[in-house]
Amino acid sequence: MTHVPPQARPSDGCPVPHFSPVRVRGGHPRLRRLSRHRRRALAVGLAMTAAALAATAPGDADRPPGSAAAAEQSPVRPSMETVTAPVRIADAGAAGLLRPGDRVDVIAAEGPPGSGAKPRVVAAGARVSEVPEQAEGAAESGALVVLSVPRDTASRLAGAGASARLAVTLR
Repeated sequence: MTHVPPQARPSDGCPVPHFSPVRVRGGHPRLRRLSRHRRRALAVGLAMTAAALAATAPGDADRPPGSAAAAEQSPVRPSMETVTAPVRIADAGAAGLLRPGDRVDVIAAEGPPGSGAKPRVVAAGARVSEVPEQAEGAAESGALVVLSVPRDTASRLAGAGASARLAVTLR
């Protein structure tokens, strides 16, 4: 029978004896080197992540290779250039809910209500630039809202505003 020192004997409620902490010397040399050069390892990891993200950018999927330099040098396409477009909204109360910076969809309803004409979305995700103060008594004719939209959308808004009643929905 082996002799067990008194401090290593199990206590009354615990069947496992008490052991001193185990300390391992040596370890893996690569882990020690990595812990010494943490900054360099972090920089390498960040560079690899940035390269992977740049290689899989979602906007590059539809562009042929080699056209990235040409796209950087070309001027902004006229259809993507944003312009401010004043729009008269039929419901002055709805226009009163808008604040600069809000995103709205502009809907055109042609003909009188109940005529069966389907409303259509003229501008989706337009940014509200300004909501001018209304003059008294002008609530019957609607309210003016200034939107920031691409140039081609501004022309659609102007055409729809001339022939239809316009409404907005907040996004």
